[in-house]
Amino acid sequence: MSTETPRASEPHEQATGRDPIYDRLHESADFVELRSRYRGFVFPATVAFLSWYLLYVVLCMWAPDFMSTKLWGNINVALVLGLLQFVTTFFLAWLYSRFSTARLDPLARKLDEDYRSGKRA
Repeated sequence: MSTETPRASEPHEQATGRDPIYDRLHESADFVELRSRYRGFVFPATVAFLSWYLLYVVLCMWAPDFMSTKLWGNINVALVLGLLQFVTTFFLAWLYSRFSTARLDPLARKLDEDYRSGKRA
């Protein structure tokens, strides 16, 4: 096994350790749009989910009477809200998958094709 590192083929790669084609794509309008779309979904979804989780924790700590309210038999509010945490997690994963397929993947494929064509040139 060789311990030598691969040599960069261009001076720019050697100086920065990055591919100049990637640098060009990183500055393109499509890449900026891709990041903007991603952040536009992920940041609000993360804030919403963490707020929902924090609400559950706060209610467990400071509203034990409310959380122990029985709804049906031995099923109380805390159990229902706890199970809804799982439902919310799976719902967000499903929602992100749909969003990614419709809004992110086509743009990512275009950027990938641009990158690969730049490598071949």
